[in-house]
Amino acid sequence: MQLASRMERLGTETAFEILAKAKRLEAQGHDIVHLEIGEPDFDTPAHIREAAKKALDDGYTHYVASAGIPEVRERIAAHQAKWHGYDVNPDNIVVTPGAKPIMFFTMMALIEPGDEVIYPDPGFPIYKSMIDFVGGKAVPMRLLEENGFNADIDALRASVNGKTKLIIVNSPNNPCGSVIPKDELEQIAEIACEVDAVVLSDEVYKDFYYEGEHTSISQFPGMRERTIILDGMSKSYAMTGWRMGYGVFPEPLVEPISRLVTNSVSCTNAVTQMAAMAAIDGPQEPVREMVAEFKSRREMLISGLNSIKGISCVTPKGAFYAFPNIRATGMSSGDFADRMLIEGGVALLSGTSFGVFGEGYIRLSFANSQENLQIALDRIENFLADKV
Repeated sequence: MQLASRMERLGTETAFEILAKAKRLEAQGHDIVHLEIGEPDFDTPAHIREAAKKALDDGYTHYVASAGIPEVRERIAAHQAKWHGYDVNPDNIVVTPGAKPIMFFTMMALIEPGDEVIYPDPGFPIYKSMIDFVGGKAVPMRLLEENGFNADIDALRASVNGKTKLIIVNSPNNPCGSVIPKDELEQIAEIACEVDAVVLSDEVYKDFYYEGEHTSISQFPGMRERTIILDGMSKSYAMTGWRMGYGVFPEPLVEPISRLVTNSVSCTNAVTQMAAMAAIDGPQEPVREMVAEFKSRREMLISGLNSIKGISCVTPKGAFYAFPNIRATGMSSGDFADRMLIEGGVALLSGTSFGVFGEGYIRLSFANSQENLQIALDRIENFLADKV
């Protein structure tokens, strides 16, 4: 069977490949500590699950509007307005099955072959995958460890031109856990306005701050009209399997994006949408408790990593990932990750899973118990004991 040539440009998300490999090893009797997958290890709160059960009993089992159930869009708009401090029109909300479609549909709606898209590297791998797939030119915005895994603004300014159609920002960042300082975010906004670029702001980790508070690039002058906010329920409410995401779009993009929803998935599961409304309207204590536990894990994990010879790790300010530097081990990122899985019994990701500038690093998710994190630290230290 002959695949379309564009399939060669479509990447993947390595976390799922490593998870499958680790599961195969476990089936063979190996004991594996899972630090590869980026999803909260908490159950979806009970009131959200109950809302889904009620929605089933109330008959939410049919098609709904492609852009989302109107009442759900209203709740999301109010939620976003509360976060950002400005009014959000429900008509600007498009609900999707998970947040990834916001990336894909944005690229499909905006990017012509040859248009340039600036994306963070290290960064979520689907950004580049989608840019390549639709025929855009992917221009990496290198995130530097010495800058807290944020971009060099002067280098970013030098990389934009008349072909720059879209700039992607992700704060807090996956995989680095970095947060873009407010003054640097404002400078990125100014650059976007200067070249008339649209900004895709991935804010799915907005609840996961360990210091400070969230700032959206949409809050700066001239940005609401050119910013797409990507968000969803997966991380904040431990709803990864529910597949509930949404975008806040400038008005001219709402109809085209809704049309893409119609043509691809018809609509987002109605029960999931009703559960999302319960998540937004309901008690937020489960979110705060989860973030507090992640903060404790972060402190324990970063301290442990920095005590291991050959490893150094910047403290992440958000999300739930550590991105330690492993250059002193003398191993490549890929070799380190492969050997840790097979020889050490720890599933983690090579930094190159997140771009070429991830070489020399690995990513560990601390969405696991402190007990298992300590086991992983011990195994990493033992693995490196005779190698560094």
